[in-house]
Amino acid sequence: MAADRLMQSRARVGKTSLMVSRLALGTGFLGGLGEPVPEERFAATVAAAHAAGITHFDTAPIYGLGVSEERLGRALAGIPRSEYVLSSKIGRLLRQPGTITPGAELDTSYEGAWHSVPQRALVVDFSHDGALRSVEESLARLNLSRLDIVYIHDTFEEHQYRAAMEGAYRALSRLREEGAIAALGVGIGRTDLLERYAQDGDFDCFLVAGRYTLLDHAAAAGLVATCRRKSISIMLGGVFNSGILADPWRERASFDYRPAEAAVIERARHIDRICTVHGVPLKAAALQFPLAEPAVAAVVLGASRPQEVAENVSLAGREIPSALWSDLASAGLLAEAAARPAG
Repeated sequence: MAADRLMQSRARVGKTSLMVSRLALGTGFLGGLGEPVPEERFAATVAAAHAAGITHFDTAPIYGLGVSEERLGRALAGIPRSEYVLSSKIGRLLRQPGTITPGAELDTSYEGAWHSVPQRALVVDFSHDGALRSVEESLARLNLSRLDIVYIHDTFEEHQYRAAMEGAYRALSRLREEGAIAALGVGIGRTDLLERYAQDGDFDCFLVAGRYTLLDHAAAAGLVATCRRKSISIMLGGVFNSGILADPWRERASFDYRPAEAAVIERARHIDRICTVHGVPLKAAALQFPLAEPAVAAVVLGASRPQEVAENVSLAGREIPSALWSDLASAGLLAEAAARPAG
């Protein structure tokens, strides 16, 4: 898969007319996740992505508690709006402490995750009006007039799912019907819940992290089959499974944001040994594997500096012999039904 060919290719989002680059830039890390990110580096990273051919950018109110949206809007200001696809999310409203309605549901799971960001609280709101407010406030932070994709984000509890389907889904469906947004999706890391959304609603795309990867893809077979059948595109994040597919040999390897179990570490190292035989970096194989799946429209890659963007583009364009995939399958490391990249 030559880098230039990949970067020029586009995939359709569901049944819509929206086309996205096969690589997308996720802006969670740019929002200050794990370390402060100066605005100059934020802008340089976005510019490097666009220059490389990445025209698909993903953000959310949660990322940096609004900082990601604010800075992304400024970084994209010099690029014609028709030249990129932008996605954001609803489900959490940003509010100043002391202005929150008594009894409001707060999301405190991100406390301390973001560095050098304003003091803002996350108010959980999946209602009809809350979804419309969230879109309006995201557009104000971005200083733009429209979003292309809006995701219902992280409905972890049953009451959140019900509220989203009864409220936010109706609001966003109307925006889609009116042409105010091009595509409607759901972003969450649970494949079982995404299958439920697919059954209960009419969605164009799902954003899911770490559930269809070179290391762990058997569990997602049901979701992939559902998405194929219903023409729902998958935007896939977390292709390195929170680090273990970047380096399975380091101490305290992480899988799904937790210390990896011994069996998972050995499986990742087995994959790496086979990659080494073929002279292929493990990260290149991990990045390219999910792009072979027809339901996967794009891989969303986080980066917090231009050098990381350049590395990701290089890995995506690395030539990989078909024998690598055959050897992984023979070793029982690829599910039988999994799509394999062309050699």
